[in-house]
Amino acid sequence: MTDRLRIALAQMNQRVGDLEANASAMVEMRRQAGDADLLVCPELQLTGYPPEDLVLKPEFVRRTMEHAERLVDATADPGPAMLIGTIVNEGGQNYNAVLLADGGRVIGRTLKRELPNYGTFDEKRVFASGPIPQPMDFRGVRLGVPICEDIWQEVVCGHLADAGAELLIVPNGSPYELDKDDIRQHLVRSRAIQTGLPIAYLNRVGGQDELAFDGSSFVMHADGELVVQMADWEEQLLVTDWERRPGGWECMTRASHALDPYPEDIYHAMTVALRDYVTRNGFPGVILGLSGGIDSALSAAVAVDALGPDKVWGVMLPSKYTSNESLEDARENARLLGCRHDVVPIAPGVDALDTMLPDLSGLAAENVQARLRMVTLMALSNAEGHMLLTTGNKSEMSVGYATLYGDMAGGYSVLKDAYKTTVFALSKWRNRVKPDGALGPDGPVMPERIITKPPSAELRPEQKDEDSLPPYSVLDRILECLVDKELSVTETAVATGEDAALVADIETKMLRAEYKRRQAPPGVKIGSRNFGRDRRYPITNAFHTGPQVKPPR
Repeated sequence: MTDRLRIALAQMNQRVGDLEANASAMVEMRRQAGDADLLVCPELQLTGYPPEDLVLKPEFVRRTMEHAERLVDATADPGPAMLIGTIVNEGGQNYNAVLLADGGRVIGRTLKRELPNYGTFDEKRVFASGPIPQPMDFRGVRLGVPICEDIWQEVVCGHLADAGAELLIVPNGSPYELDKDDIRQHLVRSRAIQTGLPIAYLNRVGGQDELAFDGSSFVMHADGELVVQMADWEEQLLVTDWERRPGGWECMTRASHALDPYPEDIYHAMTVALRDYVTRNGFPGVILGLSGGIDSALSAAVAVDALGPDKVWGVMLPSKYTSNESLEDARENARLLGCRHDVVPIAPGVDALDTMLPDLSGLAAENVQARLRMVTLMALSNAEGHMLLTTGNKSEMSVGYATLYGDMAGGYSVLKDAYKTTVFALSKWRNRVKPDGALGPDGPVMPERIITKPPSAELRPEQKDEDSLPPYSVLDRILECLVDKELSVTETAVATGEDAALVADIETKMLRAEYKRRQAPPGVKIGSRNFGRDRRYPITNAFHTGPQVKPPR
């Protein structure tokens, strides 16, 4: 029986489906861990997370298990044992598993019992629930290894403690969202106190489609004391020293890291998600419409900070309604960012469509301009290979204040889950602060006038967003209730103090725009209810929580 352990916590990035690269990265982490006794990797690190329906492909599972065997074999070489996040197939069922490998063989394993099936998670679709896990013997120590969701329910941790576990190690694939750090630590503290056991909570970093993983791994003692806080947003290998004391195992290592406050955490989520999405899908950079407005300015800033100014291409697409002010602001915006800037007027295209469709007016005529802009941007994207970055925000997407096949078109949207008030907060913050790791400029990234002028689509004379919408400070409070909290019209009116008729109108607009959102590009999740897998509403839907709206026959 040993009284000392060295546990290396590997906070790693990943690439879903790249089994060879993920396995090689784990072997390299093992090499760097040196004389540690045990290397811990995140949940499903071999496959990447979430693997989604790749798990339903037998060849994917077969190759995953082959790579897992090679990782197990690698532990025959001098170095630490490994906790390997992988897939196990038994009896025709696939399990989300962690293998404990030492000396070239598997000496223990855990099959995930609690499978999340809410929000962005859909594990019951592809995995079977494992039996309640038992502690694993490792060099005279009883290790409990609940996997991610296993710790969110009381049963697994309680059983492991009752069965004699001496410490808990939790491999995770926990995506970022607002206030998630506090939620995780509160949960782990309650489990530590409940079980009387110290807990090492290991998370991953990086972007995967709409998810950003922030790392922020930590170690908490049995009394709830936080003794180790690892970095957020960065890969990190930390070797921790543990000792058996009269009261149980304690982590002797002390490490602290200041986690990002609001809104820096949101900005980092956006840059990490965009960086990994663009680079891993093989795009040389991004192109976007740089309109002189705040949404495109913030999107461009995120892109420059994530990819570098040489990989960002801003195109101003003026119509006859575009103001000189917007032309100047877009030009200065590009200069501050140091990115490419071109001007391509859409007036010739508008004139051609006026000839083809001379009777178009009103909204139809406005949308022609938005769609011509996207046709132009997509042509440039095809010509040079840059991915088209969409610049719409969550407020607009909520109520359908966006043009389908127009400004909604593109490959990715960093503002998809950011309300307009959040866009303003991020823009003001980024003009003052350059975040760690950003590839953009040290100073301001957009002219101050972009932040202070009234938002406008500039599709008709003197147009302002507030001609069609309530002030964003009002709209966003209503939307936070209707979307994020799923409150009714009456409950939202009470919570916000706004008129019920206004709230009902917003709800109607929101429900009618579902068909648009279903066709929108992916975008990074930052809140608890993003438009995507978090919120799966039917497109054809006659239910309203406000005054009943008679459906069309």
